[in-house]
Amino acid sequence: VWIFGYGSLVWRPGFEFTSRKVGFIRGYSRRFWQGDTFHRGSEKMPGRVVTLLEDCAACTWGVAYEVRGEQIPASLEYLNVREAVLGGYDTKLVKFHPQEKDAEEPILALVYIATPQNPSYLGPASEEDIAAQIIVSSGCAGHNIEYLLRLADFMRYFCPQAEDKHLFSIEEALISILPCLYYTEDSLEE
Repeated sequence: VWIFGYGSLVWRPGFEFTSRKVGFIRGYSRRFWQGDTFHRGSEKMPGRVVTLLEDCAACTWGVAYEVRGEQIPASLEYLNVREAVLGGYDTKLVKFHPQEKDAEEPILALVYIATPQNPSYLGPASEEDIAAQIIVSSGCAGHNIEYLLRLADFMRYFCPQAEDKHLFSIEEALISILPCLYYTEDSLEE
């Protein structure tokens, strides 16, 4: 079984796997439209995490994890709690395209997607409003800022050829609100 992650799963899968591949799925855009009252927020201050929006012209980059044998029930049970019970996500099957040059045909992978029908769905907002909500939100897995910055770093370092205007514009908005949070290697050396 392959499992595709496009949010915190790209850096913190939380389950055992046999192999992992960076790549993309077509037909979806990543959006910070899902509320989180457990991992990256609270009931009073929900955080914002990503979900996928159907978009036939788009592709979303992330990581696919291969799970085999005894890893399968353990990983699916873990993800059911993490993504479905606590997160409000549903599962779908998608075609995953590995980044590797010698990649084979697309791989069928499970993906977790939050739909507008779940109670934690927040929907669209301006990049500035999303960044402001992320700044004040924290949950049991850490601060919502960490979630945003780790996801942006993943895209920057593992998928430099890919564009994710929504993600990077929220990162920009956050940096403009709290410029002291963001340091580049160059500024640290000065």
